[in-house]
Amino acid sequence: MPETSAKLPGAKLPGVYVDLDDLIALEYRGRKVSFLPRQPVHSLLSGRFASRMRGRGLNFEEIRDYRAGDDVRSIDWKVTARLRKPHIRVFNEERDRQTILVVDQRLSMFFGSRRAMKSVTAAEAAAIGAWRVLGVGDRIGGVVFGDQGITEVTARRSRATVLQILAAVVAQNQALGVGRGLVSAPAMLNAALDRARRRAPHDAAVIIISDFDGADETTRGMVADMARHNDVIAVLVHDPLQSDLPSSATMTVTDGELQIRLDVGRDSVRENLSRATQDRLKGIFDWSHELGIPVLPLSAAEDTAAQLRRLLGGLSARHGGGTRHNRTEAALG
Repeated sequence: MPETSAKLPGAKLPGVYVDLDDLIALEYRGRKVSFLPRQPVHSLLSGRFASRMRGRGLNFEEIRDYRAGDDVRSIDWKVTARLRKPHIRVFNEERDRQTILVVDQRLSMFFGSRRAMKSVTAAEAAAIGAWRVLGVGDRIGGVVFGDQGITEVTARRSRATVLQILAAVVAQNQALGVGRGLVSAPAMLNAALDRARRRAPHDAAVIIISDFDGADETTRGMVADMARHNDVIAVLVHDPLQSDLPSSATMTVTDGELQIRLDVGRDSVRENLSRATQDRLKGIFDWSHELGIPVLPLSAAEDTAAQLRRLLGGLSARHGGGTRHNRTEAALG
């Protein structure tokens, strides 16, 4: 892990901290990542997950007489049979949808063994997601949280809003570090999710980017509550070293104030740490079948954009998009 304790906030340390220019530069890469409902066959969002994604769809407007030139596929055969005259269904395309990014920048995220800190990976994922959502014409908002506070950004369809979200991420990111007065606050996860729940009452997309440190039954309950009326994606940021410790090494663990040096070369210490991490990760992954939401593993040791393309599915022509999901179809019979 890179040495950071002597660095000041704002220092340009790739992989350790991000700045606004870094996140703006990800705009192009965001175009190749899709959070839309139609996913490649082998995507983690395929199958039942894809069917749950509401996405941008069609709103029913009216049933009217069939007119020359109308698409015969729009004919409502039940109404036609009842009235004995051809009638069609008319739909309006949805204008947009709201997406809320929940971005974790707590001290627990300030860990990285190879390419980047988990906090940097989360910031990159948030930037890619924000640019992508704006690129398809939807509103984007944010709940960015650290150990000491939460910044909320109202969802709007504007570049200025994306920059406001990214600036909040950068501010929280650059405040991280040992010896800066930060104290680990696992409870901030639930506080941030509560803010997101209030901002997404229904038909929104909520993308939670976190290591889920401090997740408990309350966390699960809030995620389940949001998932009843919204599309929720949990992006679980992790570092491989935390669940696969080397057989001969020492590790410094800190809560921001106190530091403890652990000899992870000892079998008992290594096994206990690995088990605790794996149990926590498993608890979050279980949300996939318990709550029916996608849980996407995002490694801090690999390129963020490449992983998101692999997990969510790209926009290449060979995968195809198909028709947009029609949220009203089932309700309209």
